[in-house]
Formats: sequence, structure tokens, C-alpha cells
Amino acid sequence: MENIWMYVLFALGIVFVVKGGDIFVDAAVWIADALGVPKFIVGATIVSLATTLPELLVSAFAAAEGKVDMAAGNAIGSVTANVGLIMAISILFMPMAIERKKFNVKTVLLLLAVASIGFLTSNGSLSLWESFLLFVIFGVFIYENIKSAKGEGESAEKAEVTTREKIKNVLFLLLGTAGIVAGSQLMVDNGSAIAASLGVPENIIALTAIAIGTSLPELVTTISAIVKKEPSLSIGNIIGANIIDMTMILPVCAFVSGGTLPVAAQTYQLDVPVCFAVCAVALIPALISKRFLRWQGAVLLAIYGGYLVYMMF
Repeated sequence: MENIWMYVLFALGIVFVVKGGDIFVDAAVWIADALGVPKFIVGATIVSLATTLPELLVSAFAAAEGKVDMAAGNAIGSVTANVGLIMAISILFMPMAIERKKFNVKTVLLLLAVASIGFLTSNGSLSLWESFLLFVIFGVFIYENIKSAKGEGESAEKAEVTTREKIKNVLFLLLGTAGIVAGSQLMVDNGSAIAASLGVPENIIALTAIAIGTSLPELVTTISAIVKKEPSLSIGNIIGANIIDMTMILPVCAFVSGGTLPVAAQTYQLDVPVCFAVCAVALIPALISKRFLRWQGAVLLAIYGGYLVYMMF
């Protein structure tokens, strides 16, 4: 019975994280609009940051509890799942043409971020000083996002709101935050217990169940984009979320861990190379051909499936 409750509570944690994240994003966007924050800033920063909050809190809680393998595994595993599974589904069902100017900088930043993590952690840890490089990449990404969005000519329009609406959305913001925090804690604690009961390393659970669980918002966005025939919405959201995952989560974990985040050999010997491989397969051919093609989706699913099977067995 105790084993069953571990899985039930872990699943409940995923529900809290996903639903809490959804409520948080909606409330944050509404508040920004009500305050007259320009829409291009809302989309380029607030939404991007809010959608990565589940991964950030799960990894931060894990690092604070000394479960550093789980912290790093979730951060890297989420990016691998986003590209190897979720983006692959989007490309497979709806290949699309792209504008290079909208993707080239983000592609370079994502590949640079993944490669930098592989290099910086090859000594078995990530320090705050080393994290500075990742923060620089993060800063360039936010700047580029705002610059690109501003070029679309959107202007700020302060919405007319009632006191009741203000109170309601502030409460929703708090409710969403509470859901993410509670869900993150449930996932970390019960994910660790599940790993112990199965006799597998915590980072395996983080790279699979937790990473996929915290990536569910991106999966929902992808399915919605496919239904609405708006694949660029899905692809753009995934790339942006991945850059933030790579450049913000591990530095935060290093800070929470006391200045240095220990990193397992598997992370820089296997997990980061696989992450880089799926990102390269997804993005580089698309920039060359100006299209995402179905064969890329098939290859990405094959790589990700093989990676999961290798780790499981």
C-alpha cells in the first residue's frame, strides 16, 4: 500500500505542477496587461519565464535537499524531452517552413548553452563563477526576445479593470504559485522514494518521469498548436523554454547548493551529449533547408526512445 501511495502522490504532484503553472501564467499575463506592460515584453519575458517555473522549482527543491543528481537530471532531461519527444511530435504531424531570422539566434543560443554545460560540468561540478557564462547567454536571449517582439510594433494599452478582477487575479497568481510549489515538493520527495524502491538512481527518475512531467505544459501547447494548425507557436515556445532551462536552472541550483553543484559523470558523458544531439538534429537541418521536415521528427523520436531504453535497461 505504501508503494502505491508513492506513485499516487507523484502523479498528484504532476497535476499540481501542470495546473498550477497554467493558472500562474494566465494570472501573470493578466496582471502585466492591467499594469500596462507592453505586450511584446509580456510574451518575450513573462510568459517564457513563467512556463519554465515548474522545472525551476523542482530542480531548486531537489538541490536544496541535497538531491543534486535529480536537480541536474530534471533540468537537462526536460530539454531532451521537449525536443526529442514534444518537438518531434509537432514536426512529425505538421512539418513547416520557417523564417531563418526568427530562429537563427535562438538556435545558436540553445546549442551554445547545451555545449557550455557539457564543457563546464566536465570536471564534475558547476560553480557560481562558471554559471556566469550561462547567465550571459540567458541575458542575450531575453534581450533578443524583447528586440524581436518590439519590432512587431505592438504597443502598451493599459486595460480597464475592476478591483474585484485585481483581487481575483492576484489570488490566482498565489494559487498557481502554491500549486507549483506543492507539486514540485511532491514530485521530488516521491520521485526519490520511487527511485529507492526500484533500486535505480535518482537521476534516472529525474531524466524520465520528472522531466516528462514538468514538460507537460509544452506538450499541451504542442497539441493545441497542431489542432489550430499553428506549429510555429509550439516550436517557438519549446526553443525559448529550453534556453531558459539550460541557462537559469543549473545556476540557481548551484546557488541553492551553497555555491557549487556536484554533477554526476553520466550527466556530462551521456545526458548532455544526447541533449545536444537532439537539439542539433532538430534545428541545424531546419536552418539549412528553411523547413522542419517529417524525417527529423522520426529521427528525434528514435534517438529519444533509444535513450530511454538505454537508461532503463
